[in-house]
This record gives sequence, C-alpha cells and structure tokens, in this order.
Amino acid sequence: MKTQVVSRMVWAMAVAAGAFVATSGTTHADPQQQEEVPSGDSEQKAQDRKQKQEEKRQEQAQQQQDQKAKQQQQHDQQQEKAELQQQEQKAKHQQDRDQQRQKAEQQQQDQKAKQQQQHDQQQEKAQLQQQEQKAKLQQKQDQQEKARQERQDEQAQKAQDHQDRRQQRLSEQQQHQRIAQQRQRLTQYRAYLDQQQHLAEQHAALLQRQNRLEHYRFQQQYLQRLQDQERRLQDTRNYDYARDPYFYTAPTYRYSRGGRTYETNSYGADLLRESVNYGYEEGYRAALADRQDHWDSGYKDSYAYRDANYGYTGYYVSRTDYNHFFREGFSRGYDDGYDNRTQYGSYSGGNYSVLDAVLSQILAFQPIR
Repeated sequence: MKTQVVSRMVWAMAVAAGAFVATSGTTHADPQQQEEVPSGDSEQKAQDRKQKQEEKRQEQAQQQQDQKAKQQQQHDQQQEKAELQQQEQKAKHQQDRDQQRQKAEQQQQDQKAKQQQQHDQQQEKAQLQQQEQKAKLQQKQDQQEKARQERQDEQAQKAQDHQDRRQQRLSEQQQHQRIAQQRQRLTQYRAYLDQQQHLAEQHAALLQRQNRLEHYRFQQQYLQRLQDQERRLQDTRNYDYARDPYFYTAPTYRYSRGGRTYETNSYGADLLRESVNYGYEEGYRAALADRQDHWDSGYKDSYAYRDANYGYTGYYVSRTDYNHFFREGFSRGYDDGYDNRTQYGSYSGGNYSVLDAVLSQILAFQPIR
C-alpha cells in the first residue's frame, strides 16, 4: 500500500515538471518572432496616439471640470442674485410696511387733530350759542320788564284817565257829533265790505291757478272769520250809543300815521292794540301757508294783508287807521312765521301776539296831559 502511494506521488511530480517545461518553452520559444514586433515609427505613432488619447481624455476631463465650475459659478451667482433679490424685496416690504405704518400714524394724528379741531369749534360754537341765548334771554327779560313797567304806567294812566273822565266829559254837542261821525263810518264800512267780496273771489281763483292750496285754505278761513264778523256788525243797527263810554269820553292819547297826528281815548287805543295783534297772528298763519306751498316770501301778496279788516267792527277809530296798524302787525308776523322765529311776537294758548315792547314801538301813544 505504501508503494502505491509513493508511485502516485512520483507520477504527480512528473506531471507537474512536464507542465512547467511546456510553459517555459512557450514563453521563451521563437525569439525571432518577438523581434518581429513593429518597432521605430510604428511604436512612436502608437505612443503618440496613446498620448493624444490621454491628452484628449485630460482635455475632456478639464472641459468637464470647467463646465462644472462654470455651472457652479452660475448656480452660485443665481443663488446670490436670488438672495439679493430676496433681501431687496424684504427691505422693500419692510420699507412699505414702515411707510404704511407712518402713513397710518399720520392719518390717525390728522384725524385726532381734525376731531380735536371740530370739538373745539363745536365747543366754541356752543359757548357762542349759550352767550347769544343768554343775551337774547336778557334782552327778552329787559323787554318784559320794560313792558311790565309800561303796563303799570298805562294802568296808572288809565286810572287817572278814568278819574279825569269823571271830571271831564264831552259836551252833549261833541257827543252828538261823535255819534253822527260813527254812523257815517258804519255806512261806509258796510259798503266797503260788499265791494271786498268780489275782490276776495278773484284772489281765491288766482290762488287756485297758482296751485297755492295751503294759502287758499288760509284765505277761506280768513273770509269765514270776516263773515262771522259781518253778522255781528248787522246786530248793531240799534246800537245804544248813550251807554257806550267811548262817545262821551274825552281823548287821552295822540298817535301818528302818515305824518299826521290823531287823537283817541282809551277805548280807541285798545282797539288799535288789537289791530296790531290780529295782524300779527294773521301774518304768521299766512307765512306758514306760503312755506307749506313752497312759495316765495311776500306778505303784500296776501289778501288778508290787502283787506286788513279782521277784528274791525267799524267803531271807535277809522277803518284807515285800523288797516294801517293791522298791516304793521301783519308784516312782522309774516316775517316771523316765514323764518320760523319769534322776533316780534310770541305764541301762547294757541294764539300769536306781538311783544309788548314791539307793540308800544308801533303805536307810540303819547298821553294827552
């Protein structure tokens, strides 16, 4: 058995030696063939090609690096530009916000300043109005005090007149003359009223054509009051003059109209006071009607102003005197009513009346001593 093992080992060594010899022979065999490999120019060309290829490869590599560097540079520039744009945009946004904030603050300051100015103006206006109201109130109080004093003086004068009348009466001849004058005055007044009816109808038709409905209603109411007044006038045909103190009382006042001076007693003076107050009330109502009709201001256009007979009974004073003072009151009442004020009069208990101070100024009675 050992012999077989040894034989196998010898055989394996022999095979290995044979393989080595064969390999060596192949490598070093035919040295002439190795010398046949191209040499000289061919080898140089190969090296040149190889070198060119290497240079081309390096050039391409360099181009790629340059391209990458250029791309990186462009990327960096774009990134830097984008960052710069972002910074500029942020700065602009910040600037816009600052400007808006400053503008808003300025607007708030301006608004506060404007509000403060308006508040100051309103406060100043309110103070001025208070001062004016105080001045008007003081003026009104002064007028009322003056009127009160005048009333006291007038009452004292009336008391004195009454006492004087007991001592001084008109003679019978003077009384007869006054009664005759009164009867003539009544006859003329009745004839005048008949003529006025036609004029009233014409003026009413004119108001309807002008579409002045409120003033038309006012005129109709005025005419109704005149008709009631005329019916009362018819009841005086059997008037008892002997029982009326006017006809035996001597004159106690002087007053002026149209540059002439007239005389009357306290009964005639009271009627003239009523004429001013009636005129003021009718003028105020006429103005309210014109305002509601959106008609231009103009008291002389009213029939009531032209007629001026409301409240006149035909007694004590002439119709001309009554009309004159009625119109004086009417014009002032119209001005107050159209301007919605009470400069010349007041409103109380559903009636309009002239202030006492204004009434005294219009009539300007002078006592007869």
